[in-house]
Amino acid sequence: MGGMSGPYPIRGSVSLPEAELQWRFSRSSGPGGQHVNTSDSQVELRFDLAATESLPEVWKARALERLATRLVNGVVTVRSSEHRSQWRNRETAAVRLAALLAEATAPPPKPRRPTKIPRGINERRLREKKQRSETKRTRQSRDWG
Repeated sequence: MGGMSGPYPIRGSVSLPEAELQWRFSRSSGPGGQHVNTSDSQVELRFDLAATESLPEVWKARALERLATRLVNGVVTVRSSEHRSQWRNRETAAVRLAALLAEATAPPPKPRRPTKIPRGINERRLREKKQRSETKRTRQSRDWG
């Protein structure tokens, strides 16, 4: 199994736990030559998010909540079949899983503080509104008949 490039970092010092990844290989769908019928180049990578011990608790809770729609019994699955070689599909799947987990475990953004509109700007807006309504009122009242 040599040649797999090592740990896939999620964020900071935390990376995908190699021991907890389950790989499954099957034949890719779609067109191809004689070779494609015999090679299991599609890769399915499964990671048991609910049972993992390698993620900090906070991250795990966050990821379980955010990925709830993608999980099957607490397991997240990533498939890759765009490359013709199994090895490259493995790389792609692992990178994709790491990115997915990085996004799911990211801290929530800081709450937005509403900006205060400066008084001068507000006053100018009201002044212009008043002027505009005055203009329209004078147009209306005149009898053009």
